[in-house]
Amino acid sequence: MRILVTGGAGFIGSHLVSRLIAEGHTVTVLDDLSTGLQSNLSTEANRIKFIRGSVLSTADLSRAFEEIDYVFHLAAAVGVFNIVKNPLRSLLTNIRGTENVLDLAASKKIPVFVTSSSEVYGKNVSDSLKESDDRILGSPVTLRWSYSEAKAIDESLAYAYHVEKNLETRIVRFFNTVGPRQLGAYGMVVPRFVRAALNNEPITVYGDGNQTRCFAHVHDVIDAVIALAFAKGAIGKVVNIGNDFEISINDLAKKIISETGSKSDVVYVPYDEAYGDGFEDMERRVPDIKLINELVGWKPRRDLSSMIADIATEMKQPG
Repeated sequence: MRILVTGGAGFIGSHLVSRLIAEGHTVTVLDDLSTGLQSNLSTEANRIKFIRGSVLSTADLSRAFEEIDYVFHLAAAVGVFNIVKNPLRSLLTNIRGTENVLDLAASKKIPVFVTSSSEVYGKNVSDSLKESDDRILGSPVTLRWSYSEAKAIDESLAYAYHVEKNLETRIVRFFNTVGPRQLGAYGMVVPRFVRAALNNEPITVYGDGNQTRCFAHVHDVIDAVIALAFAKGAIGKVVNIGNDFEISINDLAKKIISETGSKSDVVYVPYDEAYGDGFEDMERRVPDIKLINELVGWKPRRDLSSMIADIATEMKQPG
């Protein structure tokens, strides 16, 4: 197929591009390189059409949509630090950008795969979050939740285009995807901890470290994306993609120190000192992954140790 990947130079997007090329598809990438890196596509550089541009530009999108059969929409403002520091641009990118993609896709009847986030669940700390579970959020003027709001609107837009305009849409919610190429600069916890451990520097934990998360290897996530993208049963649905193994941030830090042979200490920084006054976080976020297993038979195969090892191996490489 001829496939467009918006945000294709980013962490997850570039891994998706690599897989699509390996499977014989023709790929166009649209990315403004605000958080993505063109070096992520270095091995595919001669086999893709790269357009440096934004989903906020209808002219850029029109170029990217030339002669394509399918769209993976991953372009988004990402990372808690980024969202809190640049709330307006983040909201516009995540909402208006998605609207632009869906509108153009609907006019051309091109299927769209929309990537959302577990952030939509907000402060819901249920044992296992199902796709139909309620969202629990703080105040709209607490900027921490603006990303959650934007992603929820993205989902609503995609579903409305499916219902009203008969556009073939699929929506997935990623839960803490980690692996090679991920940057710690935007608050991503695992690469941030691994880099500090490799340098024997203090590992900084925000809050008390008792909050828990579930981490999925990017290669498992791409397996899930590819399986869902071409499954008839996924059309018009929202599907969780994640690993349901839960670990506290304190235990994550200890595990990374142990597995990298580090001499790092763990230090604690209050949320308001790291993110500003009024910052809120969630105590836990665990995905229910029954639906994806029922639809395409997917389960995560790689454990946290392999994620740490793969990230550490990449970080040790020169350059």
